[in-house]
Amino acid sequence: MTASAAMPATAEVISLSEELVSIRGRPLQWFAREVGEQAFARAAAYDEDGAYPAADVAALHESGLITAVFPPEFGGAALSGSSLSEVLQSIGSGSLPLGRLFEGHVNAIELVLRYGDRDQLELLAREAQEGKLFGVWNTDDSNNLRLIRSHGRYWLEGRKILASGAGHIERPLVTATDEEGRRLMILPKLRPSDCADLSGWKAQGMRASATGAVDFTGVGVEPIEIVGRDGDYERQPWFSGGAWRFAAVHLGGMQRLLDLLRRHLQETNRGQDPHQAARLGQAAMATETAGLWVARAATFAEPPLESRAPDPLVAYVNLTRLAVEAAALDLMQLVHRSVGLQAFLRPNPIERISRDLATYLRQPGPDRTLTNAAAWVLAQPQAAQDLWR
Repeated sequence: MTASAAMPATAEVISLSEELVSIRGRPLQWFAREVGEQAFARAAAYDEDGAYPAADVAALHESGLITAVFPPEFGGAALSGSSLSEVLQSIGSGSLPLGRLFEGHVNAIELVLRYGDRDQLELLAREAQEGKLFGVWNTDDSNNLRLIRSHGRYWLEGRKILASGAGHIERPLVTATDEEGRRLMILPKLRPSDCADLSGWKAQGMRASATGAVDFTGVGVEPIEIVGRDGDYERQPWFSGGAWRFAAVHLGGMQRLLDLLRRHLQETNRGQDPHQAARLGQAAMATETAGLWVARAATFAEPPLESRAPDPLVAYVNLTRLAVEAAALDLMQLVHRSVGLQAFLRPNPIERISRDLATYLRQPGPDRTLTNAAAWVLAQPQAAQDLWR
């Protein structure tokens, strides 16, 4: 079944936006499963350094998922919270690199929704309706990306590294420091000729994420492309509070590994072995533990976020991120012990997904994340059963 045959055009999904909101995005969850299954079928072919899953991104566009996070007035379905979590899981189950790209796209839209103005939202919505994917590139090399004003115009100078979708995303959201030392968000329009260097991406996994360095030197910036104010990007609770989204993508990869382990035991008739049964049970526990953390974090993050106390939200999402990481590491060990050498041999999908998941789990600052959450728990006067109520 082709993507065009399986899913309606974007315009058809947009026309249903009010219904989608009323039933918490359930139709979009169905589309996400379709996209995820198609991505899973193509994932092995895309598993190479610097690859970009163009067909999968096209399927996201045809399904309406690229515009789904926008409010209905901008052609979207206001996808958020628990419904967004299920969409991220389905896409991650199909392809963790695609999930990484889609989560970055969602992150960029969320930041502009929070800090941008109407003209900026209309700009992004128009480009999203054309099938354009966005991303958030915030990692600088040794010299921070700089915003320079010269002869009445703004220009960028410097590079971003670890930029997923490099060479393919035409309008990333990047952080840059201006001449007054302010840290701002910029939405520059990149040309095909702008320099993207993927040669440094030699990671074990996430090969199909097209991750690399991008040189922005000489790229002009229009006033409409400067989003928000100084420090908005790192503003809490939204800076840390959004981490549940990539944890949801991780969870999707875990769910796929559990499915593959179960299928392996069924096909080899080894599921009745008590040791194998014990590992399968533990694998199910690890996956469900991660799922419960992600589900609660997604509920915490549902609008209106402004009505929630920021510190408990940040603490809970930080713990969610680490709980999912721990559960995923446990799951991979169980799967590898059950399947044995086959789990490390291509083209077994367990080998590829394990590489992708192990790489994607390496998010920055895990020790600081844990100790910051612990500090909040330590300072609370209420009983443990009331900490996040």
